[in-house]
Amino acid sequence: MVFPSSVRDIALLLTRVAVGVVFFAHGWQKLFTNGIDGTAAFFDQAGVPAATASAWFAAVVELAGGAALILGLAMPVAGLLLLINMIGAYAFVHAGSGLFADKGGYELVLVLGAAALSLAVIGAGRFSLDHLLTGRRPAQRQRVSA
Repeated sequence: MVFPSSVRDIALLLTRVAVGVVFFAHGWQKLFTNGIDGTAAFFDQAGVPAATASAWFAAVVELAGGAALILGLAMPVAGLLLLINMIGAYAFVHAGSGLFADKGGYELVLVLGAAALSLAVIGAGRFSLDHLLTGRRPAQRQRVSA
């Protein structure tokens, strides 16, 4: 079944906002609630290399990337940076704890990373700043007329 483009764009908008809010909240938590020092201390305890630099990277990418998803801005870049961030979270913090989040597992990291990758590849949709700035969807720009 193929949905009309307006339904796909609404679905992309809802997905972007939902995922963006979660990333933004986690970035806010790292930067302002726990602070970079608290986040770096946790990262150091978890064995994350360059804990302070990694804490800054994670906080800024999650905060700015989450905002970018909500606004639908720079979707390929934001999505890929968020995916890289989630790969790091999986590798250094969650991989050894199984799947379930209540036991420190990677289920949230997996879903957020997959969503970020999907948005990076699919794009932001019509209801986005990317569309407003370019005037068309990424798939339309890639088409070559014969």
